[in-house]
Formats: sequence, C-alpha cells, structure tokens
Amino acid sequence: MKIICVGRNYADHIAELKNEKPTDPVLFLKPETAILIKNQPFFIPDFTNEVHHEVELVVRINRLGKNIRPEFAHKYYNQISLGIDFTARDLQSELKGKGLPWEKAKSFDGSAAVGKFISFDPKNTDIQNIDFSFRKNGEIVQSGNTSDMIHKVDDLISYISKYFTLKIGDLIFTGTPSGVSKVNPGDKLEAFLQKEQLLVVNVK
Repeated sequence: MKIICVGRNYADHIAELKNEKPTDPVLFLKPETAILIKNQPFFIPDFTNEVHHEVELVVRINRLGKNIRPEFAHKYYNQISLGIDFTARDLQSELKGKGLPWEKAKSFDGSAAVGKFISFDPKNTDIQNIDFSFRKNGEIVQSGNTSDMIHKVDDLISYISKYFTLKIGDLIFTGTPSGVSKVNPGDKLEAFLQKEQLLVVNVK
C-alpha cells in the first residue's frame, strides 16, 4: 500500500504559502509507515519546531489500474475519507531552499492521519461538490469544497496512473485548502466531511 499526495491543488493554499501555481499536478509519496496508528496521538518529532496541519479529502483505490482514462477513473474508488498531511514546514522550507526533495518534511512516521472511510457512490454524489472542514481546539481553521480543486479527482487518478500503477488499498490525498497552521502539544484536531466527524487526533 502506498500513499500518493497531491500538492498545490487549491489556489487559496498556493497563495497563502506564496508558491507558484503548477501546470501539472504536484505529486509526492508517503510510505505506509507514515500512517498514524488509529486512536494514537500525533507526537511532534524532535527534528522540527513547526509542524503544520493540512486537511485533505482522501480517496481509497479499490481496483488495480494503470493508464486509466479520466472517464473511467470513477470505477476505481468507492470509499472516501479525510486525512491530515502533517508537514514539518521549517524543514520543508530548508529543503526547498536547497533544491532538495521534501520527503523528510512530509513522509516521516505518523505524518498521515487517516479518518474513518465511508462508502461513496459516484452515480449519486458529485465528488466535486463536497464540503469539508477542520477544527483545532473547537475552532474551524480550514474549510473547503472539492469544487475548488485545480485538478479534479478523476483527472488526478488518470494522471497518477501514468506514473504509478494503482493497487487496491492505495490512498490518494487530494490537496488542502487554505488555513494551514502550526500544531502544538495539547491541541485537539477534528476533521468533518459535510457535518460528519471522520477523524480526531490529539497532539502530544
């Protein structure tokens, strides 16, 4: 199982980090060891002083696929959730400044919290019109709608499958809206799809 993450997929998030808008999707990978164990707290690593939360819609792949055409991409998932891409922002900035890969800042152990998966039927629900939000200590700090994605879910699946064979159980993190900020010990993090709470993480 692998985790494929999409960066810079919401214009407002690109603006808040003062990044350039990419032409093609920005992809990076997290290993299976990045998944935060269910019901366990997130421990801030000792190699960073600035971990940010990034809430994202997560799609779980349910079929083996390669070179998937966009019009068939909806056949490759039937479950969605929300996840947190924890990012060591200070380390990421340092690595980017040196022209180096981001993995140490994005793919460390526990850097991918994944919520409860719910069934999804693309025939009855438009995946590109789903509200989601993120609360830190009870306050909404991130909110978005999948309609604001620069690269839509089915297009992402098609694009990703050109480079990586998608296998059953693979997870795609589809990008975060604006509002990312530092997490601190004692924070309670909650992610909601529409009004349903799918994920709770306590920070240590």
